[in-house]
Amino acid sequence: MSDAWVITVLVENSVHRAGLQAEHGLAVHLQAGDRAVLFDTGQTGLVLRNAAALGIGWDGLDAIVLSHGHYDHTGGLEALHAAAPHARRFLHPAALAPKFSRGPDGAGRYIGMPRPAAQALVNDPAVTWTPSPVEVIPGLFLTGAIPRNTGFEDTGGDFFLDPACTRPDPLEDDQALFFDTPQGLVILLGCGHSGVVNTVEHIRSLTGRRPIHTLLGGLHLLRASAERMRRTLAAFHDWQPRQIAAGHCTGLPALARLGSEFPTRCLPCAVGTRLTVPAP
Repeated sequence: MSDAWVITVLVENSVHRAGLQAEHGLAVHLQAGDRAVLFDTGQTGLVLRNAAALGIGWDGLDAIVLSHGHYDHTGGLEALHAAAPHARRFLHPAALAPKFSRGPDGAGRYIGMPRPAAQALVNDPAVTWTPSPVEVIPGLFLTGAIPRNTGFEDTGGDFFLDPACTRPDPLEDDQALFFDTPQGLVILLGCGHSGVVNTVEHIRSLTGRRPIHTLLGGLHLLRASAERMRRTLAAFHDWQPRQIAAGHCTGLPALARLGSEFPTRCLPCAVGTRLTVPAP
């Protein structure tokens, strides 16, 4: 694929441009020539309104890729089914599992994929299940399940598979999107529940340990311990990515640390952010 990749953030927690709106969630549009992919769908149909404001249409959308099964990444599926009915869906089977978080009062709160959307996907012939790596369109790859090899990273919160919050959710459905460029890898994370270090190192193992050009998306360092932050930042210094566009669930303390240690490499990851990356 010889065309440059254009990456546009359509849904995120923040917005810095008039005429666009934000919500807690993530959706990122990728375009290379006449090929297009949506990575996550946000929490609601807001993804459609922001796309329209940014001049992005859905007629040529090849695929909708889900990073994992939480509502803030899958809530726009129903709206997109009507807008892009022919786009293939790529997701890990565990993304359909019921998912809960434990609130301050100890009660479980449903945070999974909207149930009608999950039921519709079960027998949908347009679904590609991704327990292992897969090529979504030429040159664009999805990791499938990510090995958990570090001893300092966890899923980043109290996540469960039952409303009583007795069965921890390992979030094995968490996966990342990536492609290679002459300057190195571009990696998109939905929430990075597998850990950003686990994720990047897994992708580097799949690609001959290529350098990192861009890291974009959620890193889920909201509750990271001091030790996790120290070792995560050490990994970033080892990788030396050219661009870091972290947002969504990364957390203000982690964003501040990244901005302090990589002041010339950090970019916004807000609704309307648009990056152009050369393709091979």
